Amino acid sequence: MLEEIGSYEAKTKLPEILRRVEAGEAFTITNRGKPIADVIPSRASDRLKTEAAIATILKSKKHKISDAVLAELKESGRK
Repeated sequence: MLEEIGSYEAKTKLPEILRRVEAGEAFTITNRGKPIADVIPSRASDRLKTEAAIATILKSKKHKISDAVLAELKESGRK
């Protein structure tokens, strides 16, 4: 269940609420006790992290390693 916050408190503590949402918490904003809106972490940040990871993988694939260097790395890892 989401933590409920009154609209006045949400207005006065918005920066704190946003920091908590960024950390993964979620809230329901109420007006006179009636649920009005849910504030949840954005999925866009997950998408950005995924895109960055893919870019890193693709960038690392551009570096070619010769067969001799690869064989050397394999042998050094087996010791």
